[in-house]
Amino acid sequence: MQANRLAVSLAGTGMVALVLLAAACNSTESAQNASNKHAQSSAPATHAAATTGYDPNVDPANFVKKIDNPLFPLKPGTKNELQSKTSDGVGHETLTVTHDTQKIAGVTTTVIKDISTLGGKLEEKTTDWYAQDKQGNVWYFGEDTATYKSGKIDSTAGTWKTGVNGAKPGIIMNANPQITDSFRQEYLKGEAEDMYWVIAKNETIKVPYGTFHNAVLTMEWTPLEPKVASEKYYVPGIGIVAERNLSGGLENIELMNVTHNGS
Repeated sequence: MQANRLAVSLAGTGMVALVLLAAACNSTESAQNASNKHAQSSAPATHAAATTGYDPNVDPANFVKKIDNPLFPLKPGTKNELQSKTSDGVGHETLTVTHDTQKIAGVTTTVIKDISTLGGKLEEKTTDWYAQDKQGNVWYFGEDTATYKSGKIDSTAGTWKTGVNGAKPGIIMNANPQITDSFRQEYLKGEAEDMYWVIAKNETIKVPYGTFHNAVLTMEWTPLEPKVASEKYYVPGIGIVAERNLSGGLENIELMNVTHNGS
């Protein structure tokens, strides 16, 4: 499709850096302003956050307990099983929405446990923190992550938490995403700078868990890895069902199964 050709074209050139940085800065600042004002609008801001500095004003009073954004629902007790294929082999990833919460920057976040294995051996363990505002935007407040080798922690690179060492939250999925919407998902300079860009809607995607015709397609990118770009498919009521690298090496992830409360 045209959106996919656009994504591949951008990923294959230096244009991706300029386009996504400008778009993410504008749209993220707009959503933050809307959230701060308890408004629904997410029109582009008149100036880029890259110029003024990225500084979201998080108001704990503007957050709710439940995360029910259709494209990023986090119901406690839900477990998503995914399979990954990389140049290193076939892996398995389990995402569990726990009943635990943690207060960060005054906001009560939902705790997600993410465990990845490769060839049956532990590869990565991550704890993520998310919260939803009254407008329906899902915010990412940080992650505590570690990669493993031979059963021992090898690296904790990528760990960040809002309020620690200047780290700031971002929007992992905005409410009612529209094509060309783009947002910073996280921000700790030099450590966590992922962004996403909505490039298509009503996409068809087939994964082991099923075939869907109403997926939202995004492209993700970070200036920390300028030669890597990936596309992600989000399905209403489920969340992410597939992720594929467009550049930077083989990495395909697909949803295998979803269970609720162990059922």
